[in-house]
Amino acid sequence: MAVSSQPPRGGIAAELGGKSRPLILRNAEIERFEAQHDLGIFAMLDRLLGRSEPPQARHIRDLVALGLIGGGLPDRAADDMVSSMPPSENHRLREIASDLIVFAFMPEAPEKKSAEAGSSKPKRVKTTSGTSKEGSSKSSQPA
Repeated sequence: MAVSSQPPRGGIAAELGGKSRPLILRNAEIERFEAQHDLGIFAMLDRLLGRSEPPQARHIRDLVALGLIGGGLPDRAADDMVSSMPPSENHRLREIASDLIVFAFMPEAPEKKSAEAGSSKPKRVKTTSGTSKEGSSKSSQPA
């Protein structure tokens, strides 16, 4: 498996320009987007999820280009790649942009500690529904 096909932590991998590419939105890319469009990233997420007005194609295309930049592609190459895509790709780019934002805010899974490191399994507490046998038998007897 090629390294480039593995999505970066907090990012995704998408087929763009004929090959699988890593895309990630870090703080720098998010801040560039917000400054350029005077639109907050959470407002953009609401637009992508249909909670407010629909996103504009330029917003979607810029997010994908910024994701490519975050994934290591030079600015100019990312802009050229996205701008060369026809309008028929906008629906697919919208899906990529939505995934980019969602994965950017998804918390990473905490690393598990090994038994050698001194971690122990959490103790399970047995739960029951209702009352105990003793309590239920006494309460069901006539007085």
